[in-house]
Amino acid sequence: MTMNLETLEFIIYPDGRVKETVTGIVGSSCQEVTAAIEAELGVVISQEQTSEYYAQEATQSTKVNNQSAFSDW
Repeated sequence: MTMNLETLEFIIYPDGRVKETVTGIVGSSCQEVTAAIEAELGVVISQEQTSEYYAQEATQSTKVNNQSAFSDW
């Protein structure tokens, strides 16, 4: 079994802006991991989700569709 490496990368610019990049975390749980750090850093002015962010949502959507196909009327 292969384990994914979860990483948080921060680039701090001379003007005080911070760019945060999260890799190795599938789905929206990356927001839970970074919430406390972002609260201490300041105001978040923009976010860009990667394909890893949407990977879990696609799986959940498929499960919901399968469950509704077997619901009792």
